[in-house]
Amino acid sequence: MKYDENQDFKKHHFDAMVLFNEKNQNKYYTVVNKGVLFNSYVGVIQIGGLTIEILPKADNSNNPDKGTWQKVLLNMLKVCKHIQVDNVSETNLNKKYNSILEVYFEMYLNELESLIKKGLIKKYRRIQSNQNALKGKLVFSQNIQKNLIHKERFYCEHQLYDKDHLMHQILYRGLLILKDLVNNNLKDKLNRILFEFQDYQQVMINKNHFEKLVNDRKTQPYLRGIDIAKMIILNYSPNLNSGNNNMLTLLFDMNKLWEEYIYRILQKHKPNGYQVSFQNSDKFWEHKTIRPDIVITNDQNENFIIDTKWKIINANNPSDDDLKQMFTYNLHWEANKSMLLYPRINQIDKEGTFHYNQLEKKCKVGFVNILDNGKIIQTKISSQIVFNKLISSNE
Repeated sequence: MKYDENQDFKKHHFDAMVLFNEKNQNKYYTVVNKGVLFNSYVGVIQIGGLTIEILPKADNSNNPDKGTWQKVLLNMLKVCKHIQVDNVSETNLNKKYNSILEVYFEMYLNELESLIKKGLIKKYRRIQSNQNALKGKLVFSQNIQKNLIHKERFYCEHQLYDKDHLMHQILYRGLLILKDLVNNNLKDKLNRILFEFQDYQQVMINKNHFEKLVNDRKTQPYLRGIDIAKMIILNYSPNLNSGNNNMLTLLFDMNKLWEEYIYRILQKHKPNGYQVSFQNSDKFWEHKTIRPDIVITNDQNENFIIDTKWKIINANNPSDDDLKQMFTYNLHWEANKSMLLYPRINQIDKEGTFHYNQLEKKCKVGFVNILDNGKIIQTKISSQIVFNKLISSNE
């Protein structure tokens, strides 16, 4: 994607993205001449009024259906619990959003609206202030400094029981960030909720504030709202360069997301007699470890290895490095079968044998459909595709 002053993506957007990427060890995308090249990360970047959505793609079309692949990404985030399941119904997933950020924004405002209806809670907080009578404990150093002339006053530290506490300050900060980010459809709701928070302190929240939170029975209903506020606040980068290019990013490593997605579906739909484990780690060499993505074990203690890859390949041409990796997994976990698992376009599975002494170690290059006639499928990935391909007798 290259910038062009006659297009939506301009040089000041590009400059902000370069600076953001540099601050994050250049992991999100590659900077090229007058543009950026997206690699394995998907999600959304919002710079001022410009929204850039990077969607997963597993087809040969030069003009992929944005709505379809947006639903795929939302479904993966839902399955992997990056979006609260209760908050995102099938109706939500079928809505047309400009970007997945809007899903989070709408969830956030719905959560806060629900809290307001139930009644915002009060909590104790410690404050220091001048009082006409001794209240709490006297802060000697501050009292001498502030009340040298006014001997009748006391500078005290005491507790106050009200609604202006850290939880509400965090939620308020999230709302203030959203003021410049939400579209017109959500502005009315945002303004109504902001009115309820207008008397609270404006605090510049950082990750340390979230570590100070203490959860109890009273604060349990706040957890979802706080989680979304944390995402909004910690992914917000104000004024990345000259001008007012405030930036909010929500980016996910597609390889890790695909890996966790497959694991969670297998775990949910596994046949009787099988156990599925995720990211097994074992000693390999000195301090180094070896870690296949997914290990499936049956009641006969047979191991089957799956390593997921989010890329488009030809079944006859897996990379040498990937095959060597699978061969190592087969030996280390004493597995007779393993599989490299990719999203399917129109490829046909291919099974091969590793040639090592007289050992019979199989590795399949397997593919799974994410969509079936435009609809997202899950159960087939497990019961009808993955387990049949990997565990059944040679096809």
